[in-house]
Amino acid sequence: MKRTPFGVQVLIGLVLGVVLGALARSLGGTTEDPNWLTTTLSTIGSIFVTLLRALVPPLVLLAVVTSIANLRQVTNAARLAWQTLLWFAITALVSVAIGIGLGVLTDPGARSSVDASAAEVPTSTGSWLDFLQGIVPGNTFALQGSASDDGSVSLNFNVLQLLVIAVVLGVAVLKVGEKADPVLNVARSGLAVVQTVLWWVIRLAPIGTVGLLGKAVATYGWDALSPLGVFVVDVYVGLALVIFVVYPVLLRAHGLSVRSFFSGVWPATQLAFVSRSSIGTLPVTQRVTEDLGVPQSYASFAVPLGATTKMDGCAAIYPALSAIFVAGFFGVDLSLTDYLLIAFVSVVGSAATAGLTGATVMLTLTLSTLGLPLAGVGLLLAIDPILDMGRTAVNVTGQALVPAVVAKREGILDVARYRDRHSVRDSVPA
Repeated sequence: MKRTPFGVQVLIGLVLGVVLGALARSLGGTTEDPNWLTTTLSTIGSIFVTLLRALVPPLVLLAVVTSIANLRQVTNAARLAWQTLLWFAITALVSVAIGIGLGVLTDPGARSSVDASAAEVPTSTGSWLDFLQGIVPGNTFALQGSASDDGSVSLNFNVLQLLVIAVVLGVAVLKVGEKADPVLNVARSGLAVVQTVLWWVIRLAPIGTVGLLGKAVATYGWDALSPLGVFVVDVYVGLALVIFVVYPVLLRAHGLSVRSFFSGVWPATQLAFVSRSSIGTLPVTQRVTEDLGVPQSYASFAVPLGATTKMDGCAAIYPALSAIFVAGFFGVDLSLTDYLLIAFVSVVGSAATAGLTGATVMLTLTLSTLGLPLAGVGLLLAIDPILDMGRTAVNVTGQALVPAVVAKREGILDVARYRDRHSVRDSVPA
Protein backbone atom coordinates (compact mmCIF):
# COMPACT_ATOMS: atom_id res chain seq x y z
CA MET A 1 0.00 0.00 0.00
CA LYS A 2 2.96 2.37 0.52
CA ARG A 3 3.51 2.28 -3.25
CA THR A 4 -0.12 3.22 -3.91
CA PRO A 5 -0.79 7.00 -3.92
CA PHE A 6 -2.95 8.12 -1.02
CA GLY A 7 -5.60 9.56 -3.34
CA VAL A 8 -5.89 6.22 -5.13
CA GLN A 9 -6.26 4.46 -1.77
CA VAL A 10 -9.19 6.75 -0.95
CA LEU A 11 -10.82 6.04 -4.32
CA ILE A 12 -10.48 2.31 -3.67
CA GLY A 13 -12.14 2.90 -0.30
CA LEU A 14 -15.03 4.72 -1.98
CA VAL A 15 -15.62 1.87 -4.44
CA LEU A 16 -15.39 -0.80 -1.73
CA GLY A 17 -17.74 1.22 0.46
CA VAL A 18 -20.42 1.35 -2.23
CA VAL A 19 -20.05 -2.36 -3.05
CA LEU A 20 -20.10 -3.52 0.57
CA GLY A 21 -22.93 -1.11 1.39
CA ALA A 22 -25.06 -2.48 -1.44
CA LEU A 23 -24.27 -6.02 -0.30
CA ALA A 24 -25.21 -5.17 3.29
CA ARG A 25 -28.49 -3.65 2.12
CA SER A 26 -29.32 -6.82 0.18
CA LEU A 27 -28.82 -8.88 3.34
CA GLY A 28 -31.81 -7.20 4.95
CA GLY A 29 -32.15 -5.97 8.51
CA THR A 30 -33.63 -2.85 10.07
CA THR A 31 -32.34 0.26 11.78
CA GLU A 32 -33.09 -1.31 15.15
CA ASP A 33 -31.74 -4.74 14.18
CA PRO A 34 -29.09 -4.33 11.45
CA ASN A 35 -27.32 -7.28 9.87
CA TRP A 36 -23.72 -8.17 10.72
CA LEU A 37 -22.20 -6.42 7.70
CA THR A 38 -24.03 -3.16 8.33
CA THR A 39 -22.94 -3.30 11.97
CA THR A 40 -19.32 -3.91 10.94
CA LEU A 41 -19.29 -1.03 8.46
CA SER A 42 -20.95 1.29 10.99
CA THR A 43 -18.40 0.36 13.66
CA ILE A 44 -15.43 0.97 11.36
CA GLY A 45 -16.76 4.33 10.25
CA SER A 46 -17.71 5.53 13.72
CA ILE A 47 -14.31 4.55 15.18
CA PHE A 48 -12.52 6.53 12.48
CA VAL A 49 -14.65 9.66 13.04
CA THR A 50 -14.24 9.28 16.81
CA LEU A 51 -10.46 9.23 16.41
CA LEU A 52 -10.59 12.42 14.35
CA ARG A 53 -12.94 14.13 16.79
CA ALA A 54 -10.66 13.20 19.68
CA LEU A 55 -7.87 15.22 18.07
CA VAL A 56 -10.01 18.30 17.40
CA PRO A 57 -9.86 19.87 20.92
CA PRO A 58 -6.05 19.77 21.35
CA LEU A 59 -5.52 20.72 17.71
CA VAL A 60 -7.80 23.78 17.88
CA LEU A 61 -6.50 24.91 21.28
CA LEU A 62 -2.78 24.52 20.56
CA ALA A 63 -2.93 25.66 16.92
CA VAL A 64 -4.94 28.82 17.61
CA VAL A 65 -2.87 29.76 20.68
CA THR A 66 0.42 29.40 18.78
CA SER A 67 -0.91 31.11 15.64
CA ILE A 68 -2.12 34.16 17.57
CA ALA A 69 1.13 34.29 19.55
CA ASN A 70 3.02 34.23 16.25
CA LEU A 71 1.11 37.30 15.12
CA ARG A 72 3.64 39.42 17.01
CA GLN A 73 5.78 38.87 13.91
CA VAL A 74 2.97 39.72 11.48
CA THR A 75 2.13 43.32 10.65
CA ASN A 76 -1.23 42.72 8.95
CA ALA A 77 -2.86 40.32 11.44
CA ALA A 78 -6.04 42.38 11.88
CA ARG A 79 -6.38 42.75 8.10
CA LEU A 80 -6.07 38.97 7.66
CA ALA A 81 -8.87 38.39 10.16
CA TRP A 82 -11.21 40.91 8.51
CA GLN A 83 -10.41 39.63 5.02
CA THR A 84 -11.25 36.09 6.17
CA LEU A 85 -14.62 37.12 7.61
CA LEU A 86 -15.37 39.24 4.53
CA TRP A 87 -14.79 36.36 2.11
CA PHE A 88 -16.78 34.02 4.35
CA ALA A 89 -19.68 36.46 3.95
CA ILE A 90 -19.18 36.98 0.20
CA THR A 91 -19.22 33.27 -0.63
CA ALA A 92 -22.19 32.71 1.69
CA LEU A 93 -24.12 35.53 -0.03
CA VAL A 94 -23.45 34.09 -3.48
CA SER A 95 -24.47 30.62 -2.27
CA VAL A 96 -27.74 31.80 -0.76
CA ALA A 97 -28.53 33.75 -3.94
CA ILE A 98 -28.13 30.50 -5.90
CA GLY A 99 -30.41 28.70 -3.45
CA ILE A 100 -33.10 31.38 -3.64
CA GLY A 101 -32.88 31.47 -7.44
CA LEU A 102 -33.35 27.72 -7.76
CA GLY A 103 -36.22 27.76 -5.27
CA VAL A 104 -38.07 30.54 -7.07
CA LEU A 105 -37.61 28.87 -10.47
CA THR A 106 -38.72 25.38 -9.45
CA ASP A 107 -41.11 25.94 -6.49
CA PRO A 108 -40.20 22.57 -4.87
CA GLY A 109 -42.88 22.80 -2.16
CA ALA A 110 -45.75 22.89 -4.63
CA ARG A 111 -44.28 20.00 -6.66
CA SER A 112 -43.73 17.58 -3.79
CA SER A 113 -45.93 14.58 -3.00
CA VAL A 114 -44.75 14.16 0.59
CA ASP A 115 -47.49 13.31 3.08
CA ALA A 116 -48.52 16.30 5.19
CA SER A 117 -48.78 14.00 8.21
CA ALA A 118 -44.98 13.91 8.25
CA ALA A 119 -44.93 17.55 9.38
CA GLU A 120 -43.38 17.68 12.84
CA VAL A 121 -41.58 20.26 14.95
CA PRO A 122 -37.98 19.07 15.61
CA THR A 123 -36.65 18.59 19.12
CA SER A 124 -33.62 20.81 18.38
CA THR A 125 -34.34 24.38 17.37
CA GLY A 126 -32.18 27.44 16.85
CA SER A 127 -32.54 31.06 17.86
CA TRP A 128 -30.39 34.17 18.01
CA LEU A 129 -30.29 33.76 21.79
CA ASP A 130 -28.49 30.43 21.27
CA PHE A 131 -25.57 32.34 19.81
CA LEU A 132 -25.22 34.64 22.80
CA GLN A 133 -25.53 31.77 25.25
CA GLY A 134 -23.42 29.34 23.25
CA ILE A 135 -20.43 31.58 22.64
CA VAL A 136 -19.67 32.01 26.37
CA PRO A 137 -17.68 29.01 27.68
CA GLY A 138 -19.44 27.19 30.48
CA ASN A 139 -16.16 25.77 31.76
CA THR A 140 -12.44 25.89 31.06
CA PHE A 141 -12.50 22.94 28.65
CA ALA A 142 -15.71 23.88 26.75
CA LEU A 143 -17.29 20.59 27.74
CA GLN A 144 -21.03 19.98 27.39
CA GLY A 145 -22.98 17.03 28.73
CA SER A 146 -26.05 15.45 27.14
CA ALA A 147 -28.33 12.73 28.45
CA SER A 148 -29.46 9.86 26.23
CA ASP A 149 -32.80 8.07 26.33
CA ASP A 150 -31.17 5.10 28.09
CA GLY A 151 -30.04 7.31 30.96
CA SER A 152 -26.38 7.50 29.95
CA VAL A 153 -24.56 10.84 29.84
CA SER A 154 -22.08 11.76 27.12
CA LEU A 155 -19.58 14.64 27.08
CA ASN A 156 -18.82 16.69 23.98
CA PHE A 157 -16.67 19.70 23.18
CA ASN A 158 -18.37 22.86 21.99
CA VAL A 159 -15.88 23.85 19.30
CA LEU A 160 -17.07 27.46 19.14
CA GLN A 161 -16.48 27.88 22.87
CA LEU A 162 -13.14 26.13 22.56
CA LEU A 163 -12.20 28.56 19.80
CA VAL A 164 -13.13 31.48 22.06
CA ILE A 165 -10.96 30.06 24.87
CA ALA A 166 -8.04 29.53 22.50
CA VAL A 167 -8.31 33.08 21.13
CA VAL A 168 -8.36 34.55 24.65
CA LEU A 169 -5.33 32.49 25.71
CA GLY A 170 -3.47 33.38 22.53
CA VAL A 171 -4.12 37.10 23.01
CA ALA A 172 -3.00 36.78 26.65
CA VAL A 173 0.25 35.11 25.57
CA LEU A 174 0.75 37.86 23.01
CA LYS A 175 0.09 40.54 25.64
CA VAL A 176 2.40 39.06 28.29
CA GLY A 177 5.30 38.87 25.86
CA GLU A 178 8.60 37.21 26.75
CA LYS A 179 7.38 36.04 30.16
CA ALA A 180 4.93 33.73 28.35
CA ASP A 181 7.61 32.14 26.17
CA PRO A 182 7.75 28.92 28.30
CA VAL A 183 4.00 28.50 27.84
CA LEU A 184 4.33 29.18 24.13
CA ASN A 185 7.16 26.64 23.79
CA VAL A 186 5.01 23.97 25.48
CA ALA A 187 2.12 24.81 23.12
CA ARG A 188 4.36 24.55 20.07
CA SER A 189 5.82 21.22 21.21
CA GLY A 190 2.35 19.87 21.99
CA LEU A 191 1.10 20.97 18.58
CA ALA A 192 3.94 19.09 16.84
CA VAL A 193 3.05 15.92 18.77
CA VAL A 194 -0.68 16.27 18.01
CA GLN A 195 0.01 16.80 14.31
CA THR A 196 2.11 13.63 14.20
CA VAL A 197 -0.67 11.58 15.81
CA LEU A 198 -3.15 13.28 13.50
CA TRP A 199 -1.26 12.09 10.45
CA TRP A 200 -1.32 8.53 11.72
CA VAL A 201 -5.11 8.77 11.92
CA ILE A 202 -5.41 10.41 8.49
CA ARG A 203 -3.57 7.48 6.95
CA LEU A 204 -6.55 5.36 8.05
CA ALA A 205 -8.88 7.45 5.88
CA PRO A 206 -9.27 4.82 3.12
CA ILE A 207 -10.44 2.25 5.71
CA GLY A 208 -12.69 4.81 7.38
CA THR A 209 -14.16 5.69 3.99
CA VAL A 210 -15.16 2.06 3.42
CA GLY A 211 -17.05 2.00 6.71
CA LEU A 212 -18.68 5.43 6.44
CA LEU A 213 -19.86 5.17 2.84
CA GLY A 214 -20.79 1.52 3.22
CA LYS A 215 -22.96 2.31 6.23
CA ALA A 216 -24.60 5.21 4.37
CA VAL A 217 -25.49 3.04 1.36
CA ALA A 218 -26.77 0.23 3.59
CA THR A 219 -28.83 2.45 5.89
CA TYR A 220 -30.40 5.26 3.88
CA GLY A 221 -32.99 4.05 1.44
CA TRP A 222 -33.46 5.98 -1.78
CA ASP A 223 -37.23 5.42 -1.78
CA ALA A 224 -37.67 8.48 0.41
CA LEU A 225 -36.31 10.70 -2.36
CA SER A 226 -39.17 10.36 -4.84
CA PRO A 227 -41.80 12.46 -2.95
CA LEU A 228 -39.21 15.24 -2.61
CA GLY A 229 -37.49 14.73 -5.95
CA VAL A 230 -37.54 18.37 -7.10
CA PHE A 231 -36.23 19.58 -3.73
CA VAL A 232 -33.39 17.03 -3.70
CA VAL A 233 -32.38 17.92 -7.27
CA ASP A 234 -32.47 21.62 -6.37
CA VAL A 235 -30.18 21.12 -3.37
CA TYR A 236 -27.59 19.09 -5.28
CA VAL A 237 -27.72 21.37 -8.33
CA GLY A 238 -27.14 24.34 -6.02
CA LEU A 239 -24.25 22.59 -4.29
CA ALA A 240 -22.75 21.66 -7.67
CA LEU A 241 -23.00 25.25 -8.90
CA VAL A 242 -21.16 26.52 -5.82
CA ILE A 243 -18.37 23.95 -5.78
CA PHE A 244 -17.86 23.60 -9.56
CA VAL A 245 -18.69 27.13 -10.78
CA VAL A 246 -18.45 29.73 -7.99
CA TYR A 247 -15.30 28.34 -6.37
CA PRO A 248 -13.40 27.90 -9.67
CA VAL A 249 -14.36 31.44 -10.72
CA LEU A 250 -12.95 32.80 -7.44
CA LEU A 251 -9.77 30.79 -7.89
CA ARG A 252 -9.23 31.90 -11.46
CA ALA A 253 -10.00 35.52 -10.54
CA HIS A 254 -7.09 35.35 -8.10
CA GLY A 255 -4.74 33.63 -10.52
CA LEU A 256 -4.91 30.25 -8.78
CA SER A 257 -5.02 26.89 -10.56
CA VAL A 258 -8.39 25.17 -10.21
CA ARG A 259 -6.84 21.75 -10.77
CA SER A 260 -4.20 22.24 -8.08
CA PHE A 261 -6.82 23.36 -5.57
CA PHE A 262 -9.24 20.49 -6.10
CA SER A 263 -6.55 17.83 -6.27
CA GLY A 264 -5.09 19.21 -3.05
CA VAL A 265 -8.38 19.60 -1.16
CA TRP A 266 -9.81 16.26 -2.35
CA PRO A 267 -8.96 14.23 0.80
CA ALA A 268 -10.89 16.69 2.98
CA THR A 269 -13.81 16.97 0.55
CA GLN A 270 -14.32 13.23 0.21
CA LEU A 271 -13.98 12.64 3.95
CA ALA A 272 -16.54 15.38 4.61
CA PHE A 273 -18.93 13.73 2.14
CA VAL A 274 -18.83 10.33 3.79
CA SER A 275 -18.49 11.46 7.42
CA ARG A 276 -21.02 14.32 7.26
CA SER A 277 -18.99 16.22 9.86
CA SER A 278 -17.12 19.49 9.33
CA ILE A 279 -15.72 19.25 12.85
CA GLY A 280 -14.62 15.64 12.38
CA THR A 281 -12.94 16.62 9.13
CA LEU A 282 -11.28 19.71 10.61
CA PRO A 283 -7.84 18.11 11.18
CA VAL A 284 -7.70 16.97 7.55
CA THR A 285 -8.99 20.32 6.29
CA GLN A 286 -6.26 22.18 8.13
CA ARG A 287 -3.59 19.80 6.83
CA VAL A 288 -4.61 20.10 3.18
CA THR A 289 -4.96 23.89 3.52
CA GLU A 290 -1.36 24.11 4.70
CA ASP A 291 -0.31 21.77 1.89
CA LEU A 292 -1.87 24.24 -0.56
CA GLY A 293 0.72 26.80 0.52
CA VAL A 294 -1.27 28.68 3.17
CA PRO A 295 1.06 29.58 6.10
CA GLN A 296 0.46 27.45 9.17
CA SER A 297 0.20 30.53 11.38
CA TYR A 298 -2.78 31.75 9.33
CA ALA A 299 -4.35 28.39 8.48
CA SER A 300 -4.47 27.33 12.13
CA PHE A 301 -6.65 30.38 12.80
CA ALA A 302 -8.79 30.53 9.64
CA VAL A 303 -9.67 26.83 9.28
CA PRO A 304 -11.05 26.26 12.84
CA LEU A 305 -12.97 29.53 12.48
CA GLY A 306 -14.36 28.31 9.16
CA ALA A 307 -15.31 24.92 10.59
CA THR A 308 -17.65 26.66 13.01
CA THR A 309 -18.97 29.55 10.91
CA LYS A 310 -18.26 28.90 7.20
CA MET A 311 -21.10 26.70 5.88
CA ASP A 312 -22.09 27.44 2.29
CA GLY A 313 -23.99 24.15 2.11
CA CYS A 314 -25.68 23.85 5.51
CA ALA A 315 -26.16 27.54 6.26
CA ALA A 316 -26.76 29.08 2.82
CA ILE A 317 -28.12 26.89 0.02
CA TYR A 318 -30.01 24.39 2.16
CA PRO A 319 -31.94 26.75 4.49
CA ALA A 320 -32.81 29.04 1.57
CA LEU A 321 -34.27 26.20 -0.49
CA SER A 322 -35.90 24.64 2.58
CA ALA A 323 -37.61 27.88 3.56
CA ILE A 324 -38.99 28.27 0.02
CA PHE A 325 -40.08 24.62 0.08
CA VAL A 326 -41.91 24.99 3.41
CA ALA A 327 -43.56 28.21 2.26
CA GLY A 328 -44.75 26.58 -0.97
CA PHE A 329 -45.95 23.45 0.80
CA PHE A 330 -48.07 25.41 3.27
CA GLY A 331 -49.23 27.96 0.68
CA VAL A 332 -47.40 30.95 2.19
CA ASP A 333 -46.38 33.70 -0.23
CA LEU A 334 -42.91 35.12 0.35
CA SER A 335 -42.23 38.81 -0.24
CA LEU A 336 -39.02 40.55 -1.26
CA THR A 337 -38.43 41.31 2.42
CA ASP A 338 -38.64 37.59 3.21
CA TYR A 339 -36.00 36.78 0.60
CA LEU A 340 -33.75 39.50 2.03
CA LEU A 341 -34.25 37.98 5.49
CA ILE A 342 -33.24 34.57 4.13
CA ALA A 343 -30.04 36.11 2.78
CA PHE A 344 -29.35 37.89 6.08
CA VAL A 345 -29.86 34.79 8.20
CA SER A 346 -27.73 32.71 5.86
CA VAL A 347 -24.80 35.14 5.93
CA VAL A 348 -24.92 36.00 9.63
CA GLY A 349 -26.82 33.11 11.18
CA SER A 350 -24.26 30.35 10.68
CA ALA A 351 -22.33 31.74 13.63
CA ALA A 352 -25.48 31.52 15.72
CA THR A 353 -25.67 27.77 15.19
CA ALA A 354 -21.97 26.99 15.56
CA GLY A 355 -21.44 24.21 18.06
CA LEU A 356 -25.10 23.20 17.84
CA THR A 357 -26.78 20.40 15.91
CA GLY A 358 -26.09 20.87 12.22
CA ALA A 359 -28.42 22.07 9.50
CA THR A 360 -31.65 21.33 11.38
CA VAL A 361 -30.92 24.09 13.87
CA MET A 362 -29.96 26.48 11.08
CA LEU A 363 -33.19 25.63 9.26
CA THR A 364 -35.36 26.25 12.33
CA LEU A 365 -33.60 29.58 12.85
CA THR A 366 -34.46 30.58 9.27
CA LEU A 367 -38.09 29.43 9.50
CA SER A 368 -38.68 31.12 12.85
CA THR A 369 -37.16 34.39 11.57
CA LEU A 370 -39.56 34.29 8.58
CA GLY A 371 -42.51 33.19 10.71
CA LEU A 372 -42.95 29.92 8.77
CA PRO A 373 -44.29 26.73 10.43
CA LEU A 374 -41.49 24.84 12.20
CA ALA A 375 -43.50 21.66 11.56
CA GLY A 376 -42.22 21.88 8.00
CA VAL A 377 -38.85 20.61 9.22
CA GLY A 378 -40.36 17.17 9.78
CA LEU A 379 -41.16 16.91 6.07
CA LEU A 380 -37.44 16.97 5.26
CA LEU A 381 -35.95 14.86 8.05
CA ALA A 382 -36.28 11.53 6.21
CA ILE A 383 -33.88 12.61 3.46
CA ASP A 384 -31.61 14.82 5.55
CA PRO A 385 -28.71 12.32 5.79
CA ILE A 386 -28.60 12.00 1.99
CA LEU A 387 -28.53 15.77 1.56
CA ASP A 388 -26.09 16.24 4.43
CA MET A 389 -23.32 14.41 2.58
CA GLY A 390 -23.28 16.96 -0.24
CA ARG A 391 -23.78 19.92 2.10
CA THR A 392 -20.81 18.98 4.28
CA ALA A 393 -18.54 18.41 1.27
CA VAL A 394 -19.28 21.96 0.06
CA ASN A 395 -18.81 23.36 3.58
CA VAL A 396 -15.35 21.86 3.97
CA THR A 397 -14.21 22.75 0.45
CA GLY A 398 -15.13 26.37 1.14
CA GLN A 399 -13.31 26.26 4.48
CA ALA A 400 -10.08 25.52 2.58
CA LEU A 401 -10.85 27.87 -0.32
CA VAL A 402 -11.18 31.12 1.62
CA PRO A 403 -7.80 30.87 3.41
CA ALA A 404 -6.13 30.13 0.07
CA VAL A 405 -7.80 33.13 -1.59
CA VAL A 406 -7.05 35.49 1.31
CA ALA A 407 -3.45 34.28 1.53
CA LYS A 408 -3.03 34.96 -2.20
CA ARG A 409 -4.59 38.42 -1.91
CA GLU A 410 -2.30 39.30 1.01
CA GLY A 411 0.83 37.96 -0.69
CA ILE A 412 1.57 35.27 1.92
CA LEU A 413 0.61 32.21 -0.15
CA ASP A 414 3.46 29.89 -1.13
CA VAL A 415 2.49 29.88 -4.81
CA ALA A 416 5.17 27.34 -5.80
CA ARG A 417 3.92 24.91 -3.16
CA TYR A 418 0.32 25.53 -4.23
CA ARG A 419 1.16 24.58 -7.81
CA ASP A 420 3.25 21.55 -6.86
CA ARG A 421 0.98 20.06 -4.18
CA HIS A 422 -1.47 17.98 -6.19
CA SER A 423 -2.58 15.82 -3.27
CA VAL A 424 -2.16 15.34 0.44
CA ARG A 425 -0.11 12.23 -0.21
CA ASP A 426 2.85 14.43 -1.19
CA SER A 427 3.39 15.34 2.47
CA VAL A 428 3.12 11.84 3.91
CA PRO A 429 6.02 11.37 6.32
CA ALA A 430 8.53 8.74 5.36
